[in-house]
Amino acid sequence: MSRRALAAAPAVGLLLVLGACAGPEGDPAPEVPGTSASPGTTGSPAIPTPADPVAAPEVSVETVVDGLDVPWGLAPLPGGTLLISLRDEARLVVVDPDAGTTTDVTGPGADALAAQTTPDGEGGLLGVARDPGSGDVFAYRTGADDNAVLRGTLDGAVLGELTTVLDGIPRAGHHDGGGLAFGPDGFLYVGTGDAGDGAASQDPASLGGKILRVTTDGDPAPGNPDAGSPVWTFGHRNVQGLGWDASGRMFASEFGQNTWDELNVIEPGGDYGWPEVEGPGLEGQPQAGDGTVAPVAWWPTSDASPSGLAVTDDAVYLAGLRGERLWRVPFGGTSSGAVEDDEGDGSGPTSSKDAVDADGSVRPLGEPQALLAGELGRLRNVAPVEPGGGDAGGLWVLTNNTDGRGSPRDGDDRLVRVTFG
Repeated sequence: MSRRALAAAPAVGLLLVLGACAGPEGDPAPEVPGTSASPGTTGSPAIPTPADPVAAPEVSVETVVDGLDVPWGLAPLPGGTLLISLRDEARLVVVDPDAGTTTDVTGPGADALAAQTTPDGEGGLLGVARDPGSGDVFAYRTGADDNAVLRGTLDGAVLGELTTVLDGIPRAGHHDGGGLAFGPDGFLYVGTGDAGDGAASQDPASLGGKILRVTTDGDPAPGNPDAGSPVWTFGHRNVQGLGWDASGRMFASEFGQNTWDELNVIEPGGDYGWPEVEGPGLEGQPQAGDGTVAPVAWWPTSDASPSGLAVTDDAVYLAGLRGERLWRVPFGGTSSGAVEDDEGDGSGPTSSKDAVDADGSVRPLGEPQALLAGELGRLRNVAPVEPGGGDAGGLWVLTNNTDGRGSPRDGDDRLVRVTFG
């Protein structure tokens, strides 16, 4: 195992971006005039600096297991073990971080996953999640005809027979979504991609380009904007990371197209603009916030390509693929300008995009901080070591250098534990 202290790299900017995508995740983006992150560039919003930014922490990294082939999904299990999906091999493994061991998941469910999954580009065996109520595990897989969510009972490392929870999600060689997470309300949230068809994101009859909210049986969850539909939000390009803060506010990471990647605060029934709006909007094009939900943080696509997302009591974390870094967006800093005084009377930020403590006090989002820049290569997923806790417990992070777009290093890919100084 290697352990080293790493200094945090400079931050980029804060706001939300709604992305488009002309190519697959992490591909080099063509030059787009007037989209520099520099303040004052034509067609680009200025990215203000907070008056009192939160200091970026120093971090240490320890390899837990290595030799993972294209790891994707990451879900904590009881007893401190972790369930990890391997995208191209279409199988699951259980990792014991204390022992540093990896155990293959077997059983009829594992056989069914292998038989049903058709790896293709960005598709394969993707997100995994555990229902805190029943203990069942859920997996998102790309099949020959669609993407689907399946459920089974995991006993140790044996997966029982699978039940299809949700199918008919558009699939393609790119933009397959794949994020799964259980919300504080006990319902399952599913991030999907537009499968290369931007129009599907705005089509209420399509499950593509959406965040879906369903029961564990796959029915539309009570309280959905449309009682007969699983759609929670629409207008997305490719959602993969999902998480909630202590107040119940929902965050999602999303791949951008040529210009911006994004962090979104999710509002039920919200239109996130794709394919009409990219990021906050460019000069001469539709603007975010004009009938669509505006972003809370964005980055140039070369700096992020965010996949997995984790929320602690201290910050939101996004795993960057092309950007090869872990982005930290802290709570508790002075607003960078993304949050405005809604009343315009100087009474302070009242936007729903603030993080709020349990006592109702506002915790605005601070300036994004780049951690692990270039240290581990491409990063696919991230999860708190202690779910529901702060940064003190650290983070689990999956690298993704064996996915066909990275440059594998000795031991790749790996699960590491990141701890904070």
